[in-house]
Amino acid sequence: MSGPSSIAATLIVRNEARCLARCLTSVAPFVDRMVVIDTGSIDDTVAIARAAGAEVHHLPWPDDFAAARNHALACADADWNLVIDADEWIMAGGEALRDFCAGPPRLGRICVESDTQDGANTARSWITRLLPRGARFEGRVHEQVASPLPRVRLPLHVGHDGYRDEQIAVKRDRNHMLLLRELAALPDDAYLLYQLGKDAQMRADLPAACDYLARALAATPVEANWRHALVTTAIPLMSQAGRVPDALALADAEFGQWPESPDYFFVLGDVLLDQAMADPAQAVGHWLPLAEAAWEQCLTIGERPELDGSVAGRGSHLAQHNLDVLRSQLKALAA
Repeated sequence: MSGPSSIAATLIVRNEARCLARCLTSVAPFVDRMVVIDTGSIDDTVAIARAAGAEVHHLPWPDDFAAARNHALACADADWNLVIDADEWIMAGGEALRDFCAGPPRLGRICVESDTQDGANTARSWITRLLPRGARFEGRVHEQVASPLPRVRLPLHVGHDGYRDEQIAVKRDRNHMLLLRELAALPDDAYLLYQLGKDAQMRADLPAACDYLARALAATPVEANWRHALVTTAIPLMSQAGRVPDALALADAEFGQWPESPDYFFVLGDVLLDQAMADPAQAVGHWLPLAEAAWEQCLTIGERPELDGSVAGRGSHLAQHNLDVLRSQLKALAA
């Protein structure tokens, strides 16, 4: 009679001395082994990994995240693999791993809660990170799991601070070049175009970001799990790029798809405010009341953390803050 399934945490790392101990300490109570693939660290990463009880293997960086991930899975040789990055850590739900892995083969989607670049907000993404034996990754960058198995959410929440301004600089150029190489091979891949849009946004190239996101929107099926994040990224980005009419047109086209998304109504309110500034003659009588109604709808809906790409607070305090500021300004105008 076979025993319980083995669970390994797998990581690919390079120069992660800043955060690796935090990650491994959070993971260790919930897995049987921790397998770290080092791709050329010159800091204390390897020593920190070993001190935390991880196995360390070495791999020259292959310029391919899927290849590195798959090498980690092969080294782990476990029944189940929790794929996690050094700048992540388990916040809650680690105890759910063992029960999930006692079930049939399927892919586990966990909630990764990422600090935004300025650290002011938290965006939530549901990402496939718990893999049974045999599942593998594909994609040179922003790799995805290639498997016909069903994808099931489990209540595991992971923090991530790798998008903060002080951390993102080291990743910016590397990921950009990998994305362009991948685009040359897959010029019409919707998810890749979405990631290129976000990459261009991170590099402050707003025209390129808008173009990539427009192409992604045209190619992304309505049912794609990332479409909510794509739409709520594209609307404010178009407005920031000075393309307010395009942002309003996209918001109008997507209106029927997101009746229960506070994120949709939050970014809609922001764009309506931008339009009010561009059209002051109709601001008080038209655009500002519409913005107010959009943010009120955020509060009516409430928080929806299950939506991919949702930002914490858009269904509560962030929307309330915008309403308070807007109403204060309208009151001052009426005085």
